[in-house]
Amino acid sequence: MDSTAAKLTAAKAWSESDGQTIRRNFKVAAALFVFGCLALYAASSNDSSFPLSGTFSWKRGLGPILSPPHESQTKAATTDAQKKTAETTVAPPSSEKVEDELSSVLRRASMQSRTVILTTVNEAWVAPNSTFDLFIKSFEIGNNTSWLLKHLVVIAVDEKAYNRCLAMQHHCYFLKVEGSDFADELQFMSSRYLKIMWERTGFFHSVLEFGYNFIFTDADIMWFRDPFPQFYSGTDIQFACDHFNGNSFDVNNRLNAGFQYAVSNSRTLQFYNYWYESRKKYPGTNEQDVFNIIKHDPIVKEIGLKMRFLATDYFGGFCEPSKDLNKVCTMHANCCVGLGSKIHDLNMVLEDWKRYMLQSSSQTTLKSSPWSGPHSCKVP
Repeated sequence: MDSTAAKLTAAKAWSESDGQTIRRNFKVAAALFVFGCLALYAASSNDSSFPLSGTFSWKRGLGPILSPPHESQTKAATTDAQKKTAETTVAPPSSEKVEDELSSVLRRASMQSRTVILTTVNEAWVAPNSTFDLFIKSFEIGNNTSWLLKHLVVIAVDEKAYNRCLAMQHHCYFLKVEGSDFADELQFMSSRYLKIMWERTGFFHSVLEFGYNFIFTDADIMWFRDPFPQFYSGTDIQFACDHFNGNSFDVNNRLNAGFQYAVSNSRTLQFYNYWYESRKKYPGTNEQDVFNIIKHDPIVKEIGLKMRFLATDYFGGFCEPSKDLNKVCTMHANCCVGLGSKIHDLNMVLEDWKRYMLQSSSQTTLKSSPWSGPHSCKVP
C-alpha cells in the first residue's frame, strides 16, 4: 500500500511538472506568435509613427517586450508621419505666399505702387569714400530725395559688398554669379565686366517676373531730385541717354542702360527676355550696345513695347551735362573710365550741388555753367 501510494504521489508530481512545462511553453509560443504579428503589422503599416526603431528586450516568462523608443527616434517618426500627412492632405490656401529671399527683399523695399530702386555694387564700389558713399550722400543732400533711400535695393555681387550693405542697414540682395571673383574694380569691356552686365540684365527680368516696377541706377549717378515727375506716363520702358536729340520717341537716341525705368507687364517681360537672350547672338558685346542694335528689330514692334528716352536737361551726365540746376534730377559719371577718376569728379559734382542749394536759399544769381567738371574724366 505504501509502495502504491508513493507511486501515485510521484505520478502526480510529474503530471503537475509536465502541466507547468506545457503551460509555460504555451505562454512562450503565444508570446512569440503575438510578437510576430506585431512585427508583420508594423512592417506593412502605413503609419510610420509606429516605433520600428525602438529597442527589443526579453523578460523571463513574458517573452519579447518592445521598449519605448529614444526621444530622437520618436521625433524622427513624428516628422515622417507629418510628411506623409502633408503628402496626402490638401492644405488650405495660405493668406501669404511663401517667398524666397529676393521676393522678400523686394516686398520690404517696395513703394505702394510696387516700385523699387535698384543698384549694383561690388567690394571696390562700396569701400569707404568710394562711389557708393557718394551715391548715398547725394540722396541725403538732394531736394526731397532722402525718402527714396528706404526703397533702394542694393544688389551685391560679392560677399564683402553684401556684408557692408547689411552693416549700412540697406535692403540688400546677394547676386551670386558663377565664375571669377568680382570684388575688385571691373575693367570696362573685360570678360568679368561683360559677365556682370549680362547677369544684371537677367536679374531685371526676374524683378519684373515678381510683378515689381523698377528704376535701375548705376551707383555712379548722383540723385538731386525725385525723378518720378519727369517720367512719361503710359510708357513701358524709359532710358537716360548719353546724347539726347530732343525727341523722346526717337529710337536713334544714344541710350545709357545705367539709368532705366521699367513697368512690369507682359511686354517688358518679353522684351527683357529677348534682350538677355540676344547676348548669344552678339558675343563679346555689352548689354547697352546690344540694346542699341536690337531696338530696331521687328520683334520690338511685334511685342508692342512703348519706349521713351529721357532728356539730358533732367537726366544728365558727363557725356552731356544738364545746363540748368533748377531742372536736374540726376548726374551720371558716364563717358568716364576708371574708378578713381569717377570718385574725383563726382566729389566735384556734390560740391557744385551744395553751392547751388546755398545760392538758391539766398536767391543769389547762378553762374551760366553750373558744373566745375568733369576734370579727371576724359569725355570724348
